[in-house]
Amino acid sequence: MNTKVRLAVMNFLEFAVWGAYLTCMGNYLGKAGLGENIAWFYAIQGIVSIFMPTLMGIVADKWIQPQRLLGLCHLLAGVFMLGCWWMGVQAGFGNELPNKSLFIAMYTLSVAFFMPTIALANTAAFSILKKNGMDTVKDFPPIRVLGTVGFIATMWFVNCAVWEDGSFSFTLAENSHKFQYTYMQFFVSGLLSVLLCAYCFTLPECPLKKQEDGKNKSIVESLGLNAFKLFKTKKMAFFFIFSALLGMCLQVTNGYAGPFITSFKGNPDFADTFAANNATLLTSISQISEALCILMIPFFLKRFGIKIVMLMSMFAWVFRFGFFGVGDPAMPGVIFFVLSCIVYGVAFDFFNVSGGIFVDQECAPDIKASAQGLFMMMTNGIGATIGTLIAGEVVNYFCQWEGDYLMGEWQSCWFIFAAFALVVGVSFALVFNPDKNKK
Repeated sequence: MNTKVRLAVMNFLEFAVWGAYLTCMGNYLGKAGLGENIAWFYAIQGIVSIFMPTLMGIVADKWIQPQRLLGLCHLLAGVFMLGCWWMGVQAGFGNELPNKSLFIAMYTLSVAFFMPTIALANTAAFSILKKNGMDTVKDFPPIRVLGTVGFIATMWFVNCAVWEDGSFSFTLAENSHKFQYTYMQFFVSGLLSVLLCAYCFTLPECPLKKQEDGKNKSIVESLGLNAFKLFKTKKMAFFFIFSALLGMCLQVTNGYAGPFITSFKGNPDFADTFAANNATLLTSISQISEALCILMIPFFLKRFGIKIVMLMSMFAWVFRFGFFGVGDPAMPGVIFFVLSCIVYGVAFDFFNVSGGIFVDQECAPDIKASAQGLFMMMTNGIGATIGTLIAGEVVNYFCQWEGDYLMGEWQSCWFIFAAFALVVGVSFALVFNPDKNKK
């Protein structure tokens, strides 16, 4: 099979695992008695990303080839995610989980092993592409776009799939037994994760970079922490700091877009609208936009450089939040929801994917995996953790659960988030000045 096709399949499965639950988990948590803890479930992904991607990056640089470590991590992540599914089965549909602490522990262990796989998948792809004489800037985005396709595929599947009385079907109509409201989303994620584990061990080898014999290594080098030396460079220090600040936006809509749009079902004026009853399907437009925007990255990076590309991302976040603040599920308000989903492609890709390419270009060969882990730590770790917890406090202040719906002053929440993204964007424009001749 063609190398790029094999890497595309890897990316498809990588993000299909995540798409099965990431944007619709909040709806299930509300029914399972964990509605007030939605922010914590997304913050957990950030907390483990503070150290797990970096640790796994060190292991991939020094001891285990990245594609093999990717498979091992997915095996463990899948097993624990299936554990979450089984606890939901035992509790029954529509019932609160009897042992919420154990459920949180199982979920935490699953995401602890999943979050490093995003950086490991990038590292493996970059290594295999270079080994085959390919250009990462030109050849990686079309491969990565299949990851977004995988994310969309499982989002649609979970939104439309129905499991009721032992029978399986699909529907776009309102149905309380849709996967997006049940524990079945965790089954889909766990099963795909185990399948990806098996697939990873069929990928080409990514030889480890050997250290020079006889070289005196410091403790930092021996532990594989060389990537942290990047903070000594002003350009890279600012890059990672603003990566963390922008990372504060990453999980906000993943955690709250679903409950926000679904909350309109609690309003008689919007209860029967298609958008309110198919929040996961509507928000999948975000991933469609993401898939298209990935293909534009090579042009924008080469034409404008990393600073302008990241600025585009930051101001896109302003519109992402702002459009949610002024929209509603009926016409013409639903147009703003669609626009919010469209700009998400620029907001996410022009930062996350371009940032990964930038880090790969700026780092020495023996710390590339560690550096990708560091980038992941700053964005999905420190940034996403702080941002998600703060967002949770904002939402809990303005909104309260009323039965199955999170009702309240959502507009205030979205405008607060938009204002933060605006401040970050303006600050970045003023202080980040990478080499203009190196794009």
